[in-house]
Amino acid sequence: MNQVGLVGRLTKNPTSRTLSEGRVHTTFIVAVSRNFKNQKGEIESDFMLCSTWGRPAVNVAKFCVKGSLVAVSGRLQSRHYDKEDGTRIYVTEVLGDQIRFLDRRKTQEETAPLQKEPESVEDFDFPSPEAATINA
Repeated sequence: MNQVGLVGRLTKNPTSRTLSEGRVHTTFIVAVSRNFKNQKGEIESDFMLCSTWGRPAVNVAKFCVKGSLVAVSGRLQSRHYDKEDGTRIYVTEVLGDQIRFLDRRKTQEETAPLQKEPESVEDFDFPSPEAATINA
């Protein structure tokens, strides 16, 4: 049985390409925190190379950016290729069948610069009683 499930954040923006036959392929790296702390008391992360095809690839490229929280389910796949100098490179990656977006999409207001909060109650602009309306 070859089954993988990951939850983590993208380390950089996904890379997408469209092949000549129209198939879309997207690759991305997911940082997954470990369940325990090391000897220094720090939580370490593993960085997993992920790949997806078709509709999930289009959606990842469209909706995910560096820092997006995602859940990836799929399978491990290994492959190799030979470099020009003759050395063989082995690659193990997660081939994602399903990608779930765990961050909610940001609205225009959330991405706008934040306004300065008042430092004291006197600086806060309370609405006047005349401005308040009661709906009956």
